[in-house]
Amino acid sequence: MGKNVVIIGTHWGDEGKGKMVDLLTEKADAVVRFQGGHNAGHTLVVAGKKTVLHLIPSGILHEQVTCIIGNGVVVSLSDLFKEIDELEATGVNIRDRLLVSQGCPLILPHHIALDKAREKKVRNNQKIGTTGRGIGPAYEDKVARRGLRIADLFDEQKFKTHLEEIMDYHNFVLEKFFNTKKIDFNETLAASLGYADQVKPMVTDVVSELTRLRKSEANILFEGAQGSLLDIDHGTYPYVTSSNTTAGAIASGCGVGPMYLDYILGITKAYTTRVGSGPFPTELFDSTASHLSKKGDEFGATTGRPRRCGWFDVHTLKRVISINSISGLCITKLDVLDELDTVSLCVNYEDKDADCPTPIYEELPGWQESTSGAKSLKELPKNARAYLERIESACEVNIDFISTGPERLDTIVLNNPYD
Repeated sequence: MGKNVVIIGTHWGDEGKGKMVDLLTEKADAVVRFQGGHNAGHTLVVAGKKTVLHLIPSGILHEQVTCIIGNGVVVSLSDLFKEIDELEATGVNIRDRLLVSQGCPLILPHHIALDKAREKKVRNNQKIGTTGRGIGPAYEDKVARRGLRIADLFDEQKFKTHLEEIMDYHNFVLEKFFNTKKIDFNETLAASLGYADQVKPMVTDVVSELTRLRKSEANILFEGAQGSLLDIDHGTYPYVTSSNTTAGAIASGCGVGPMYLDYILGITKAYTTRVGSGPFPTELFDSTASHLSKKGDEFGATTGRPRRCGWFDVHTLKRVISINSISGLCITKLDVLDELDTVSLCVNYEDKDADCPTPIYEELPGWQESTSGAKSLKELPKNARAYLERIESACEVNIDFISTGPERLDTIVLNNPYD
């Protein structure tokens, strides 16, 4: 019987979801994105070759797998086809295996212009730290019920009329409020309709397709983008993304009911990182932070921005586990901690109601031995195993995977939900 497995990030993104999606796809028939946009950056390393994906699900490198973009994803067609072209140039077959929901909201040039102008002017010194790719404004248009969707591309006159109305509104805001250039209507119309014939063969009713797959007992993998603490409802608001990044978004983002989900895997680093603004209670500003940043290569896969680094936050993770009903954990980048004399876990906060509470730490001995590439628990140093056991006991959730390096095979598999 087929299983529906979910992979989500437990903190602020960049936890290593792409690698685990790629790994579990070996036993999956379909991989589904259900929220976010090309602000996601999922990095895969296979046989020494690095691939960064933004919109296309991370299972695309497996030839037998169907990849699906659900209606909860906002889509920039120019970026989607740029990604397709780049992958096809390396010999990966995309167009025969990629399905896109007709309900996906379109990201258009005025969304990008609004995103950049707002971050620059309105936020001033309180920047959210968006990627400037139009994600937020596209979701705003969706919620305001004025946005255009992929299905609208196939009625040219209707699309033209609707686009003109929307752009009149947004161009007024750009020109009169932000004092910046308007976006050209004719250029936007021509560019958008120019993608209609290319995307049409991929467009499908994702709800029906996933129902068919489920009834045929296929294994389906749902790939989350960003992380749970960036969720628009449950994250560190207002320093969050514009979509629901938690497991509950699967029901609305691609039309699969919650009772059909069999297992939810939470991905978390052996330490904690964050890109952009917002509270980060365990953030470090010392030599340890520099070590984590350098050895962990902590730069955003999408933007290249340096990530802020800090100790593992058990207290926050327990809340995330509850919100998502996480079944098991995957600990990534354990090898980044190899050279430290001591490692710390935040087990509670002193002032829990503060915007950025003061962490209470539990200190454990480091291991000063290499864990890189380990394939079994026995290969890990005693203190590394003790560190993982303490995380497991504190969170009250089993660690089912341990990533010990960037390669697909640098993984200790303790419990594969598809087995």
